[in-house]
Amino acid sequence: MPRRSTLVDRRVVAISLIAGLIAIAAALIARALTALIGLVTNLAFYGRWSSDFVSPAGHQLGAWVIAVPVIGGLIVGLMARWGSRAIRGHGIPEAMEQVLLNESRIAPRIMFLKPVSSAVAIGTGGPFGAEGPIIATGGALGSLIGQLLRVTAVERKTLLAAGAAAGMAAVFGSPLSAIILAVELLLFELKPRSLIPVALAAVVATGVRHALVGVAPVFPMPVVGEPGGAALAGYVLLGALIGLVSVATTRIVYGIEDLFEKLPVHWMWWPALGGVAVGVIGWFAPLTLGVGYTNIEDIVAGRLGMMALGTLCVMKFLSWSIALGSGTSGGTLAPLFTVGGALGAIVGLVLAHWMPQWGIDPRLAGLVGMAAIFAGASRALLASIVFAFETTRQPVGLLPLIGGCTAAYLVSALLMRNTIMTEKIARRGVRVPSEYAADFLEQIPAGQACTREVVTLAADHRIGAVREWLASGTPEAHHQGYPVIGPHGQLIGVLTRRDLLDARHDAMQTVASLIRRAPLVVGEQHSLREAADHMVAENVGRVLVVSEETNPRMIGILTRGDLLAAHARRLHEHRDARRHLRVRTLLRGKPTPP
Repeated sequence: MPRRSTLVDRRVVAISLIAGLIAIAAALIARALTALIGLVTNLAFYGRWSSDFVSPAGHQLGAWVIAVPVIGGLIVGLMARWGSRAIRGHGIPEAMEQVLLNESRIAPRIMFLKPVSSAVAIGTGGPFGAEGPIIATGGALGSLIGQLLRVTAVERKTLLAAGAAAGMAAVFGSPLSAIILAVELLLFELKPRSLIPVALAAVVATGVRHALVGVAPVFPMPVVGEPGGAALAGYVLLGALIGLVSVATTRIVYGIEDLFEKLPVHWMWWPALGGVAVGVIGWFAPLTLGVGYTNIEDIVAGRLGMMALGTLCVMKFLSWSIALGSGTSGGTLAPLFTVGGALGAIVGLVLAHWMPQWGIDPRLAGLVGMAAIFAGASRALLASIVFAFETTRQPVGLLPLIGGCTAAYLVSALLMRNTIMTEKIARRGVRVPSEYAADFLEQIPAGQACTREVVTLAADHRIGAVREWLASGTPEAHHQGYPVIGPHGQLIGVLTRRDLLDARHDAMQTVASLIRRAPLVVGEQHSLREAADHMVAENVGRVLVVSEETNPRMIGILTRGDLLAAHARRLHEHRDARRHLRVRTLLRGKPTPP
């Protein structure tokens, strides 16, 4: 088995080029979807033909505004019923499911139905963000290209993640957080073969966005002062509070979804019923309608008072949770940012008034709140921190973001097993990876784990004699596989116990006559992961381990049992807690026993 000379190969270069082309298309699709949302918004709320991205909050429809989200929900329900049920929801869980269960193969029609249904839902007042549908559409585009080309399932997953990252980067101009989000929610790995294409796709999509829109941050913030120690502690406590809110938010959203499941009507009508709630709430609180990116900008800029923040926080949450629970199409990022940002700004205003000595800035508190709620709800910790930093370009906020998001992540991980992204598919029996650790088998060389005392058979031995020896009951006769050595000490092959005891072979045959294939070997410096992959590929239960010399010699045999035994060290490191140093011993200057 040859050792790999590099971490990547020419295939990675080809996949990276394809990912760059997908990124260009995804960025253009993102702009087209934004224009389509603007067109539907203008038609539905203002009766004019324009693709300008506007807020529906300034409408003059009065109570008739209630009917607009209902009509949008009805259209989405019909599209889901007669197009594809997969367009329901915010798209990321569905993409995760396809990655985990279906070799990243998304139905091609999703690439067209998802953005159109999302544009209808959001344009008619749905309280969603455009980022979720764009991420799902970019992922569907990558999957489609991966199905048209001759690629492996891993390469198709990479193209899917590249399309999703490009979509997010094209919306927010946040390439680094797009890469991290793809790693945390879609790739489930951090390897050069997948990271390189995804990173290049994010860069290309951001470049297209800069050419079409400009380089200004999505949520600009004014200059704020550097937080002191007390303020940093306050932001960490705020993050812990927001972590509790993120857990409650996740449970409420899925609780509402469960209530819709119990309704005695077809699920096609649920988005229209959710639209009733969206319309009624939007009548009383117009700022809850639509994407609401301007709301987030107002929160981090400090342009909203206590009453406006409280109304926006509560009403946006009610409208979004009911609409999402009804199964309509739309993203979760912007609503979560609005709710968390408003709540954080409220807490910041209260602390700034009652405890001014802490130095809490309500604008930074809003920034921490909006990132912390996403970190707690999705447990995409690094993506949440970097996203808030990239979209505001507020360097002073980086340290509060790290503290607040980590506290929210901790609280969420303690109280909730699944996340707002994984709960839906976890209920369908899908196990979603939640930890990304280095492969333990990759760290151990085969020469270290193999069995060195190998029992061999001579090639000229008769099978009858070998069978008598196997029946003798000696410890050496209990192995399941035996290397066969030729007259000059060379390896000829490996025979299993079943081969030797097969009644179809005559007792007078030699052991060498049973050999059907050359011996499978690995070098002593091959990792256990490489050896295990070799065993799986060749459908064998053992391989021989040879030295790395010019004329290699057998130094041992590696079996499935040896692979399992190698995990004993990993379990020891995780489970066995013991004290290695004692203060009294250190003070006396005595050596500590190992």
